[in-house]
Amino acid sequence: DSFFFRLKFIFGPSAVPALDLVDQRSVTRVTSPSGRTVYQVLGSSGKLYTCYSSCHFCTCPAFGFTVLQKSESLLCKHILAVYLSRATGACQELKVSEEQLTSILLAEEEDEG
Repeated sequence: DSFFFRLKFIFGPSAVPALDLVDQRSVTRVTSPSGRTVYQVLGSSGKLYTCYSSCHFCTCPAFGFTVLQKSESLLCKHILAVYLSRATGACQELKVSEEQLTSILLAEEEDEG
């Protein structure tokens, strides 16, 4: 319980939804042979978001709005879910080719454009 309250105190409203994503095993670490790594998080809406823990970035609209535009939060629930799933060992693993990783990254770019 104290861990939960500390998480909620630090991360605010993102804590509970992030824990739900971890419980649902919605976080997948995607790695390529070259060692490149991204995380995909299946959001509560059913949409797949790509997170880059190395630069602390998520492709979800909430990250763009509350983190980047308004500076109201440090992170979105997806990034927090990535960090929590890594810490708890609840992250799923997916190994892909370089071409597959490129396709994943380009698909995100097309969704944004």
